[in-house]
Amino acid sequence: MKRKLMIAGVLAAIVLGLGWLQTIIDVAPSAPVEVVIPRGASSPHIAGMLEEKGVIRSAVMFRLLARLTGKASALQSGYYYFDRPADMWQVLERIHKGDVRQFQITVPEGLRTDEVLALLVRQTGIPLSDWQKHLRALLAAEDPEGRLLPETYSYEKPLVPRLLLAQMIHAQDALLKEMTAGTEGVDIERLRIVASIVEKETSLDSERPLVAAVIYNRLKRGMPLQMDPTVIYGLWRTDGSFSGNLRKVDLKRDTPWNTYVRRGLPPTPICNPGVASLRAAMHPADVDYLYFVADGSGGHAFASTHAEHEANVRRWVRIERERGDHAGGQ
Repeated sequence: MKRKLMIAGVLAAIVLGLGWLQTIIDVAPSAPVEVVIPRGASSPHIAGMLEEKGVIRSAVMFRLLARLTGKASALQSGYYYFDRPADMWQVLERIHKGDVRQFQITVPEGLRTDEVLALLVRQTGIPLSDWQKHLRALLAAEDPEGRLLPETYSYEKPLVPRLLLAQMIHAQDALLKEMTAGTEGVDIERLRIVASIVEKETSLDSERPLVAAVIYNRLKRGMPLQMDPTVIYGLWRTDGSFSGNLRKVDLKRDTPWNTYVRRGLPPTPICNPGVASLRAAMHPADVDYLYFVADGSGGHAFASTHAEHEANVRRWVRIERERGDHAGGQ
């Protein structure tokens, strides 16, 4: 009798062991699986979600494994993504470490702050009002223009808008701190404004220090900057829109940002400048240029005197006319 009970016990142990092995061997999801574990979720809740999604074979075995390893009370919330075979040990370890899926969003250089927020809305689905509310809270009474550093940012789901915006603001603060280390009396807001104009005037890194030099040289001489992007920004800031066609009458319209009718820098940045433009504003080229105009090749021709500039303008007009004649001939 005892021998029969022993044999039955051994057989039961073998069956249980085989069942255990069956539950912890690799499980290959039939398709990529997304599992969002809410904050404060219990071990049984998490185990049930994983079994329901097909990530593991047995919620009971997962709970037992979590308890035996002492990890049942230390499983982390977040957005998990399973797209390849994994055994129960690996799944448990991922959730214990908080190995959540990372998402990325890229903010291009030169966008206005409202355009950055619109991009965030499109990429995340979070309402614009939420982004605006958190940005106001982070910056208090400070004007939000030019305060976000264009860059690629990583984030986790569920996304907290305040954290991502704070990351963008702090990234610029850290960059400016590094750039101005060892110097005194640097006007950070002035730096942002100059950099934003540089950002809008050229897309070539090689030209950014030259454009910055033109801005500083004209300011030193008391000359109006006469930069078209500042006029465009002023029209948008005043009217809420810009037709896309800058007219002569627009150049004469008085707004705080119109550098044709007002001397000095505009009161705020006109976009969010990137790293290269901020560095150019901090370290302009050592040149005496006062003018620049498009050169027909995607860049600009720079000049120190008005006579040189006029020659460059005539050259540009000729190039434009030839292009127009060629297009008409086709």
